[in-house]
Amino acid sequence: MTVITPIAPMTLPVRVPLNNVELGVWGSLRAARRNVLELIPEVATRQPIVSGATGKRWHMVMDPTALKRILRDRMEDYPKSVVTKLILEPAIGDSLFVAEGAEWLWQRRTAAPVFSHRNVSALAPVMTAAAERAAERIGQSAGRAVDCFDEMVRATFEVIADVTISGGEGFDRAAVHRAIEDYIGQTAKLSILDILGAPAWVPRPGRLMTGTAMRETKRVADQAIEARRRDGHQGVPDLLDLLLAGSDPASGRQMTTPELRDNLLTFIVAGHETTALTLAWALYLCAFDQGVQAAAREEARGVLAGRAATAADVAQLPLVRRIVDEALRLYPPAGFLSRTALARDELCGVEIHPGDTVMLPIYALHRHHQLWDNPDAFDPARFAQPVDRFAYLPFGDGPRICIGASFALQEAVIILATLLSRFRFTPIAGKVPKPVMILTLRPEGGVWLGVEKI
Repeated sequence: MTVITPIAPMTLPVRVPLNNVELGVWGSLRAARRNVLELIPEVATRQPIVSGATGKRWHMVMDPTALKRILRDRMEDYPKSVVTKLILEPAIGDSLFVAEGAEWLWQRRTAAPVFSHRNVSALAPVMTAAAERAAERIGQSAGRAVDCFDEMVRATFEVIADVTISGGEGFDRAAVHRAIEDYIGQTAKLSILDILGAPAWVPRPGRLMTGTAMRETKRVADQAIEARRRDGHQGVPDLLDLLLAGSDPASGRQMTTPELRDNLLTFIVAGHETTALTLAWALYLCAFDQGVQAAAREEARGVLAGRAATAADVAQLPLVRRIVDEALRLYPPAGFLSRTALARDELCGVEIHPGDTVMLPIYALHRHHQLWDNPDAFDPARFAQPVDRFAYLPFGDGPRICIGASFALQEAVIILATLLSRFRFTPIAGKVPKPVMILTLRPEGGVWLGVEKI
């Protein structure tokens, strides 16, 4: 199998000083607002930890043992950072993604059964139908350039909209999508007050002026939830049905309408763009390695025989799954996580103080020279054998590992296998997507590829 080195962020003009301290407060702010990847020094791909101070003390951790300590062994001492909560709480409230402690625990216990293997498999026909529609749309553009990122966003939003509140029930999906995009685009960028470590109660002016569309979305979502409580729902239970029926097995507590709404919006926000990004980057990588693409096509065609993939096919598509895994390694949608230390600790021989910001640059971890052979190369075969669990964290780990990981992987394999079985994707000269991270790792300008029916 051919192993190639695709054009990657480290070879694009996204170079940064080897030490973030050189950036200073204003330099760090400008870099973070342009592209969070610019905050990651290249040395982070060769050292276990990088520390400094820019307004407040910070540490970037790339050591698997230390990451296990942060995410699993001492999770309570490393809650999500104040900045993360300031950015996301106005949109998704105190839902699973941002809640901490007991508030997080009861919600997790309530929601975990919703994403059981049985329920995820039952929702697969929605993914198969979306894959078929995406193939039909792309087929109509065969012979021309196609923005595969745009197409994958559309496909995955169709899936998440259908499995959260199926039937719509007065829920304007297009308006929800616009509201989410608007909110993220306007509020996800760092404020100078975030860089300086100002307390959460200090208002961030840029975030006070946005969010009108999100507030309207919440109002409409509340109405849809109340209508479902009142009228019920026929057909395969969707996520709303499953959450309405669920309760915390320890306390018996059930979610209120605002709690249901915030968690559904969390699933919508997190459940479509991250998978769309994975698929778009996977197609981009396959376009640069026609050998891998041809092998995956042969595998998919042998299993599918012309139809769209289903949940039953996923286990028979190991190469397609490895391509997904490798895309998640090279271009992790959540490429940069942040925690706030609550207690004194030691990581990689460095003393951690309460209040320190502890960053998990997943992008650097996945390209670390001490953890991966030829780390900037596209090589799905590396996932033919087990990898170090804490060297590969596209979904996080520990008790707070992404609750929808199995859902996302099933969806990605179904859609990617369907597309690779029907089309050949090729790169277009001058159309190289630049990875830019604000909240997620997006391809600036889209992922434009040539498409040929086969």
